[in-house]
Amino acid sequence: MEVIKTAEAFSEQVEKIKKSMKGYREPLAFGLARVDLGQVNQDKVLQATYPLVNWDENFGSAAVFLKALQEQGVEIDFSQSEAIYSVSLKFLRSTINAFYPFANEAVGDKHKNIQVVTKLHEKVLHDEACLDEFRMVFLFDDAPVKSVEATYLKLYAISQGKVGLRELNLDGAFGVLPNLAWSAGQPIELDYLRQYEIELKLANEYPHIDFVDKFPRFLQHIIPADNTRILETSKVRFGAQLAAGTTVMPGASYINFNAGTTGAVMVEGRISSSAIVGEGSDIGGGASILGVLSGTDGNPISIGKNCLLGANSTCGIPLGDGCIIDAGLAILEGTKVAIYPEELAKIMEVNPNAKMEGEIFKAKQLSFLSGLHFRQNSMTGEITVSRSTREIKLNADLH
Repeated sequence: MEVIKTAEAFSEQVEKIKKSMKGYREPLAFGLARVDLGQVNQDKVLQATYPLVNWDENFGSAAVFLKALQEQGVEIDFSQSEAIYSVSLKFLRSTINAFYPFANEAVGDKHKNIQVVTKLHEKVLHDEACLDEFRMVFLFDDAPVKSVEATYLKLYAISQGKVGLRELNLDGAFGVLPNLAWSAGQPIELDYLRQYEIELKLANEYPHIDFVDKFPRFLQHIIPADNTRILETSKVRFGAQLAAGTTVMPGASYINFNAGTTGAVMVEGRISSSAIVGEGSDIGGGASILGVLSGTDGNPISIGKNCLLGANSTCGIPLGDGCIIDAGLAILEGTKVAIYPEELAKIMEVNPNAKMEGEIFKAKQLSFLSGLHFRQNSMTGEITVSRSTREIKLNADLH
């Protein structure tokens, strides 16, 4: 592309690109990724790092990137759900020419896509070989993932809050992501460690392995909000989503990918995959929220606002707002609970659309109801549900 002089000319060029490229359609998401390649299998992508994720936005930039790839000699395939292309120096120069009208904006005002290509261009001028590490990635549909690059793009979107939890199709992720050893944030092929174990250990160069997993840790890729605290890096997996004000304590806490919080939450227990916890709730020490693979028959669990899961309790049903499960209790879908008439009337007052009759219920029948207090009679062992009268309020100074 030739140098574009004005913002108006840039807009005209974008429209021209969209009309001229066969089968053109706007991507759902795109970004320039730096990839880590295998130490033994050098064509194998281990992880992808995105300095910027564009999600359902910046379609003008997307058009420029696609045109620059076409001029580089790439045939763009708009029929696929995802597309991944290597980039060249020509690609970078073309995009810089297209973004010229905005080049003199102050750094804080400059569009981040311009910053990405400009900084990479500066890097390439000193080391052109580094381009082998970069890919331009596009998602055209929210379909099952086929590549490491596409999987990471979706995980970034979740962890950065660009999409809601449980909104994206992550089918195929476990098959695509390789199981890796991670050392100081860097992925290492297990094949490499096996093949060179003797040499590495004799030379005292065997790496310190922090963990082995398909997923990196949240803090390896995401900068949290100022008032968000994560006291151990191992406690949050990449692909989790933490709303501002969330505190994740050490010990028995854990937040899996595609799970997390929608507001300030105290987390001292486990939030399994696909579980969502509402603002003001407290997940007590060792408490567990079951995931879609751990006893909920595939039904993802949501915990409402201002709930309390007591220490070492287990929650296997979705809860509304203001609910309490006492410490040590396991409330699963099939758990039988008693609700006596006086308490049932109070519960119905705050859940007017609920249809409940009788005294004995399966816990699953109480899904999504608010104001429930699950407790156990210490004399008889009976689990009862009453109208919760306790306000769950987090310490504002801690969040």
